[in-house]
Amino acid sequence: MTTRATPIRVLIADDNRTVRKGLRLQLEAADGVRVIGEVSNGFDAVTVARRDRADVVLMDLQMPGMTGVEATRELVRSTSEAPVAVIVMTSYAIDAYVTDALDAGAIGYLLKSHDSDQLLAAIRAAMRGEALLSGRVTTPVLREFVRRGASDPDLVARLSTAERRVVAVLCSGTTSNEQIADRLRLSVHTVRSQLQSALKKVGVDDRTQLALWGARNHLDRDAGSLI
Repeated sequence: MTTRATPIRVLIADDNRTVRKGLRLQLEAADGVRVIGEVSNGFDAVTVARRDRADVVLMDLQMPGMTGVEATRELVRSTSEAPVAVIVMTSYAIDAYVTDALDAGAIGYLLKSHDSDQLLAAIRAAMRGEALLSGRVTTPVLREFVRRGASDPDLVARLSTAERRVVAVLCSGTTSNEQIADRLRLSVHTVRSQLQSALKKVGVDDRTQLALWGARNHLDRDAGSLI
């Protein structure tokens, strides 16, 4: 396995100083991660992330001035700047907050009180273009996107049977490559290849969007029969 030559540059954006300190202590003890700064509002998150070339921003939602959702939208929109991955780190598992954050372009959504042990995995996944959502919000997110979205049978038909199986398991709530591989009795390499192929065929950018697309097209209902 190849390793990243330089540390992942992480910016912490939260208006609670105690939270920022706790996140910094956790990250500074980890290999391959460098905390480049802390900010307390969305405007500073955008400014510092761009100025100091952050790879990942840990973004609170409720901050003074520019909110976390507004800052996320600003950071991930197409610009001449290097791309920044945003992981929402919040106390709220409210359906509307989750969907707003993902609509704005966040690649991950974690809860401060439940998901601190997943933080490093989420940061590393973000650098691979993979999403990690709190298990406490995945179901409501998928339900909301199914409610609001339309199905696309033509795109579903483009997927091979193997790709449909992988997407079906992904959107049914099994999100890591290792878990999908174990459930389908495949190698992790095969799962990764099939997901990458499905991403291209569907025309979405990351695993979260692929899972949401699969749910809108009811592939999660097929998970049992396709395995």
